Amino acid sequence: MGVIRVGTSSWADQSLLRSGWYPRSANTPAGRLRWYAEHFPLVEVDTSYYAVPAPETTQGWVDATPAEFTFDVKAFSLFTGHPTPVAALPRDLRPAAGPSRIRRRDLPAAAYDELWARFRAALDPLGAAGKLGAVLLQFPPWLVRGAAAERRVAELAERCRPWRVGVELRHASWFDGRAALDTLDFLRAHDLSLVCVDMPQGHPSSVPPVLIATAEPAVVRFHGHSDAWETGDKQERFRYAYGDRELDHWSELLTELSGQAAELHVLFNNCCAGQAQRDAERLSGRLAAVGHDRPAAAGAPS
Repeated sequence: MGVIRVGTSSWADQSLLRSGWYPRSANTPAGRLRWYAEHFPLVEVDTSYYAVPAPETTQGWVDATPAEFTFDVKAFSLFTGHPTPVAALPRDLRPAAGPSRIRRRDLPAAAYDELWARFRAALDPLGAAGKLGAVLLQFPPWLVRGAAAERRVAELAERCRPWRVGVELRHASWFDGRAALDTLDFLRAHDLSLVCVDMPQGHPSSVPPVLIATAEPAVVRFHGHSDAWETGDKQERFRYAYGDRELDHWSELLTELSGQAAELHVLFNNCCAGQAQRDAERLSGRLAAVGHDRPAAAGAPS
């Protein structure tokens, strides 16, 4: 069986900072990251979706965490086809005029390439320290399966190399009947990790949890099962607490999935007032109880 790393999709979410999960002594960004790394061996960087971080910032993350700590980093929203506020771009790359939100087609090719160069520069400190797990390409729910969409996924993944790449597809067409097998074959052929998601079902944006490793690392993200998935704001959509029976079931499924990959990344994205951290700790305890081989968090007994 492979190593299972469990973590959450943020260590600096505002609701988490207000929840009391951090002690008062962890009162700086670096201090909170150090505290987080004492409890978990993995985190997903969500802020990179909203703005490309500076290399000095990511070097600070490296310095604040132990050698075995791992970051999965979400790609900038413009790259994956999401409308992006112009204000989220570096000032020197912003269009001189136009709408307040733009897509890739609205940015000159040279500016787009430079934006990628800066994103890659931000990843360099993590990669050099051996702490970059995978780059997460989370595509919008309107990306329908087809030849053009596959070319788009492959082109973005190539821009991320030599780093590992995880792909989260959020349109049901990728997993509809026979298409699911073709999607898995496509990901394997391009050495891309399928990001399996646990999420509410029965909505236009719903995809099933497909527990198959197509590349290293295997990745599972837990979104929860909020009743407000289609209607609520971000807090309402991800406000969900996993029950004991759910976590018991998932600990069995994840143990089985870990047999397909050398490393499995498990990330809780039900980020509301520290619930993701609590659920991640509970799942970690269940995996430890069955003696699963997983890295201890820094400062924890091995």
